Amino acid sequence: MSGSETSPTELLLAWGRGDAAALDQLMPMVHDELRRLARRYMAQERPDHTLQPTALVNEAYLRLIEVHQVDWQNRGHFFAMAARVMRRILVDAARAHGSAKRGDGFQKVALDPALEPAAPGGLEFDALDEALHRLESLHPRQSQVVELRFFGGLTLDETADVLHVSRDTIKRDWQFAKLWLLRELGDRAG
Repeated sequence: MSGSETSPTELLLAWGRGDAAALDQLMPMVHDELRRLARRYMAQERPDHTLQPTALVNEAYLRLIEVHQVDWQNRGHFFAMAARVMRRILVDAARAHGSAKRGDGFQKVALDPALEPAAPGGLEFDALDEALHRLESLHPRQSQVVELRFFGGLTLDETADVLHVSRDTIKRDWQFAKLWLLRELGDRAG
């Protein structure tokens, strides 16, 4: 199978059947799109974040090669999985940063809460991740829509294709999920 004659979808299907070489051929074909996705994620992170987009793509690649026997459907499905992996990496990094910031086991000295630095945009990544997990347990498809649209950068049509539903269904799910998350995150904050 020559990489120049093989489509990304064919490579995804081969990788899903256990052909590890297919992933090596696929990655150069999707690298630019993964970097765009990583840049989008990193733009929402704190300015002093130690991870850069290229490092996020590389870490996602390392985690993706550990995935075995996935029944890949298409390009959108792959990018949804890559988005989920990148989100997990950033959640893990945020938790590690929070642990280090709190002294990582050292005794904390009480300060005036007004002096504590706020998370970028007033939203903690952990809170968003927890809300997404709650959404997933209650409304799995709407959670997938958030992951594909917001984190994966897919269009309404691409999301509809991945989830095998109509574009109008995706529009309704997207609206519902945004309102649900706003309410959840607002309840948590206040």
